[in-house]
Amino acid sequence: MGCGGHCSCSCGTNKSKDPAQRPSRFGAAIVGVLVLGLGVVGVASAFQPEKKEAPKSTTPTPATPSEADRYVLNHTMKRIDGTEESLKKYEGQVVLMVNVASKCGNTKQYTGLQKLYTDKKDAGLVILGFPANNFMGQEPGTNKDIAEFCTSKYSVTFPMFEKISVKGDDVHPLYKQLTTAFQEPDWNFAKYLVDRKGNVVAFYKAGTKPDNKELLAKIDELLAAKK
Repeated sequence: MGCGGHCSCSCGTNKSKDPAQRPSRFGAAIVGVLVLGLGVVGVASAFQPEKKEAPKSTTPTPATPSEADRYVLNHTMKRIDGTEESLKKYEGQVVLMVNVASKCGNTKQYTGLQKLYTDKKDAGLVILGFPANNFMGQEPGTNKDIAEFCTSKYSVTFPMFEKISVKGDDVHPLYKQLTTAFQEPDWNFAKYLVDRKGNVVAFYKAGTKPDNKELLAKIDELLAAKK
């Protein structure tokens, strides 16, 4: 009887659990599964590659040169014999400005430049040569040496000027302005084309030969235009 009472008490305790508590256990299990799922998602996200924004371009947009930058005949230069000359003298003509050198692979362009000058000077073209020693020391001579070389070797008759610097800290104001309007000379025999109004309108790299079709077409276009 004591045993029956004991068993009755013990079994009564195990079976007296409120059935309403069972859903709570089930709900706790669901919450556990959701938490575990979120944890897995979090771990997976940690291994996803980070999305980075595309780097912004650091290349500045080239500015359109102003009229003041384009007008390049407002300089007084020295001819190769030392005589001062205002470049305004050439206003009304089409001007091809070239930085030249005597010991360069492009030096043979003197031949083509002289031919171009001879062929088109009566139509209004003038070529101005500016000796410069900025590239690999390829114009080491004095102004006298350069003048003798140009006339004896290539029979140059277009205007030649004293040796100047066309780039760097000591760049001549003319070439500083040309660089601002377009770009710095890339080597000896780079070419800037100036219209009849004195405005620089085109740049051609050093490797562009004097008989280049695009260069000739642009020269003819400018020659045909009125001042």
